[in-house]
Amino acid sequence: MAIFRLIQQNKKRFLDLLLLADEQEDMIDRYLECGELWTLDDNGVKAVCVVADVGDGTLEIKNLAVVPNFQRKGYGKAMIEFIAERYKNYSRLRVGTGASPLTLPFYRSCGFRETGVIPNFFTDNYNHPIVEGDIVLKDMILLERPLLNH
Repeated sequence: MAIFRLIQQNKKRFLDLLLLADEQEDMIDRYLECGELWTLDDNGVKAVCVVADVGDGTLEIKNLAVVPNFQRKGYGKAMIEFIAERYKNYSRLRVGTGASPLTLPFYRSCGFRETGVIPNFFTDNYNHPIVEGDIVLKDMILLERPLLNH
């Protein structure tokens, strides 16, 4: 049984897991304290998600990470569905990710659609190349999905 918990103190204790989805600590520091950190516990923490109100009725997933041994078992999707229900008073849920063959299909399968691009986001904001699979990430792809009551 999955239990979702809002973590309000000592969020950095989940840094190792957060670094799986955003591999530069100072980038995580930009949103960790202003966002809400949720954990998915199923006989131990299996996933974490940081969400933040970015205005205009939009909630943004800033970080979503699943423990490697538990990836592709539904935990990431369960976290997104929990967030969508919990924050259904927002009009849309947004996420930004790289043009990765690993993450884009996942978000599309969760009902997200591409809405824009931030050119050179990864090359301008990270002090090293971000590589997923065989792809060096350059631009951030923005995706959104409407939330339940809209």
